[in-house]
Amino acid sequence: MLNTTSVTEFLLLGVTDIQELQPFLFVVFLTIYFISVAGNGVILMIVISDPRLHSPMYFFLGSLSCLDVCYSTVTLPKMLQNFLSTHKAISFLGCISQLHFFHFLGSTEAMLLAVMAFDRFVAICKPLRYTVITSPQLCTQMAITVWTIGFFHALLHSVMTSRLNFCGSNCIHHFFCDVKPLLKLACGNTELNQWLLSTVTGTIAMGPFFLTLLSYFYIITNLSFKTHSCSMLHKALSTCASHFMVVILLYAPVLFTYIHPASGTSMDQDWIIAIMYTVVTPVLNPLIYTLRNKEVKGALVRVIRRL
Repeated sequence: MLNTTSVTEFLLLGVTDIQELQPFLFVVFLTIYFISVAGNGVILMIVISDPRLHSPMYFFLGSLSCLDVCYSTVTLPKMLQNFLSTHKAISFLGCISQLHFFHFLGSTEAMLLAVMAFDRFVAICKPLRYTVITSPQLCTQMAITVWTIGFFHALLHSVMTSRLNFCGSNCIHHFFCDVKPLLKLACGNTELNQWLLSTVTGTIAMGPFFLTLLSYFYIITNLSFKTHSCSMLHKALSTCASHFMVVILLYAPVLFTYIHPASGTSMDQDWIIAIMYTVVTPVLNPLIYTLRNKEVKGALVRVIRRL
């Protein structure tokens, strides 16, 4: 997995080279990072501490919050450091490690959202068998499975990228190490890496996305035929609204980024889209789930009253 070329570090050029903007951007992204970690940390805490939330739905919500804390931490601390530094370097090993954990956590979150959609499908379409189907053992197995698949998917990219030769510029036009910017710097044939990015990562993204849409299709179809009360239909669909908003926020920019070939978009376009799913989505998730979920809001109020 070690690179055989003379490149020992890369320079992360970040989101802008205008020095006057660096302190302002540092404050903005530091605030976002704090809100993201605090918000997701609070959700994780109340899911663990409140017995009323010890159900499959909130088990997966807690897993999502844990993922979002880690996901933000992979990219934002280095980004914040570079805002205050004139030498925006990252070692070769550090770059490959960041790439690995970025794809590990990102692909795991994509698959976890599909698992959460399945949970909503069972809860709404098969309510009498919900506790039997979504047993604690099955929930744990599904969580372990998506984390394992995510790890090996990321390992594939980190190994294949580390084997490339980098004989030209070491300046990455991005605020973190990702496969597409590194492919632009590589010498030699990168067709296999581009194929893996488009096909394997595309499948990891598109597969869960279509499974999520399929779950919602069955939910809507089932409710349309079995539920004649508009209020009951609205109540059932409202339980899925928060999850669907998170799905759109994550999948839309990810699909746009990784289904396109490495040369298909500009670097400015890439990092703007990357901010959506690395910075904006993790900070919005706790707000969406807290504001739209009465049980989470109730648990939060109970925690505040005990303080």
